[in-house]
Amino acid sequence: MIVHTAGELLRQWRHRRRLSQLDLAIAADVSARHVSLVETGKSNPSADMVLRLADQLDVPLRERNRLLLAAGFAPRYPERPLGDAALSAARDAVARVLRAHEPYPALAFDRRWNIVTTNRAVDPFFANVAPDLLRPPVNMVRLGLDPRGLAPLIVNLADVRAVFRSRIRRQLAAAPDPELTALYEELLAPGPEDAASPPAEADIVISMIVRLGGRELRLFSTITTFGTPLDITLDEVAIESYYPADAESAAYFTESGDAVLPTG
Repeated sequence: MIVHTAGELLRQWRHRRRLSQLDLAIAADVSARHVSLVETGKSNPSADMVLRLADQLDVPLRERNRLLLAAGFAPRYPERPLGDAALSAARDAVARVLRAHEPYPALAFDRRWNIVTTNRAVDPFFANVAPDLLRPPVNMVRLGLDPRGLAPLIVNLADVRAVFRSRIRRQLAAAPDPELTALYEELLAPGPEDAASPPAEADIVISMIVRLGGRELRLFSTITTFGTPLDITLDEVAIESYYPADAESAAYFTESGDAVLPTG
């Protein structure tokens, strides 16, 4: 296994963010010479300097711990399960957001697209999914694209696959992850069938078209994250909230009343 110094890791992150040493120095309010000395290992940065540079490089909390360890310091950011008592306030906040979005579907997932929790409006979408796909951890990408999952419900499956592909590409460009790379290569690597599909970036919003309850629903979504998390778990949790894209789709959900939706 290759062991990198803190300076080498910081240089990798700087290149990933496409910044020069001068750009980073100005943003962090230090000299470009100091950035150069840190990256080449000629200067040993303090823990505060490591975090100062990492903040300007928008390094995820998990990787900030790695930087600190490489520089000889203890990690600063804990990683606790969402069910931990210390995260009760955050867990309650996620639950409130999901409940408040009913009767429309919403769910929370982690950095590898494993579903953490959902609101009740999601249940009808899972009604006919193969049981093994719903055993934890339930992966949102696999669930959406598997023929035994949600794929038979999605009318514009090629568009949805293109959106997944685009989002995970950006995610990997921002913070590489071996497991997420493996998921991408397994389910999203472009094939001949994707040649005719426009890239997801071609449209500002791409609706997901789903057949449910004998009707065709058009949905678009937004992503919510915690603004200033100090825990790795919270840093990596996102909430995806789905909205009806037209009046007919909105009627399907509002007619259900109290989030009790038809499951046909």
